[in-house]
Amino acid sequence: MEPIRCGWCSASDLYKKYHDEEWGIPVYDDASLFEFLTLETFQAGLSWITILNKRENFRAAFDNFDYKKIAQYPEDKIESLLQDTGIIRNKLKIRSAVSNAQAFIKIQEEFGSFSDYIWKFTDGKPIINNPKTLKDVPATTPLSDAISKDLKKRGFKFVGSTVIYAQMQATGMVNDHIEDCWTRKK
Repeated sequence: MEPIRCGWCSASDLYKKYHDEEWGIPVYDDASLFEFLTLETFQAGLSWITILNKRENFRAAFDNFDYKKIAQYPEDKIESLLQDTGIIRNKLKIRSAVSNAQAFIKIQEEFGSFSDYIWKFTDGKPIINNPKTLKDVPATTPLSDAISKDLKKRGFKFVGSTVIYAQMQATGMVNDHIEDCWTRKK
């Protein structure tokens, strides 16, 4: 018998695996945080399953999300990414991955790590919500508004409040698994 999961992930086995093994689990590693941030920015205006289906292609195209390499991408690399049918070929999003990598490194220099910076917004601990249904899960919160505003001030692009709230959920800064979801009992 299938365990009860949050309703958004029932469409595919890939979605279920992501839900069960990643979504809502706290991430403190800078490399993983950058990967999620980049994927979330590419997801803006699209469905998450579209991004999950292309995740391995993104990893290959973006040097396994090595933000130090991405920050230095020359124009010919950007042009090759624009031709890569395995990823989302949006010029503004591809260019934002480069500028976001540069801004990411600046945050590391200022705070010691991106993890220290981002987790300071929650005092280093996940926010545990108790939504009964998916309808009870917000798309944004005052906290995601504040983080979005701060990231934009620091030069990040495609980091609106909805993108940031999705990032917070993906990296476990907030736990929005519904009340009956089996992962709440883990």
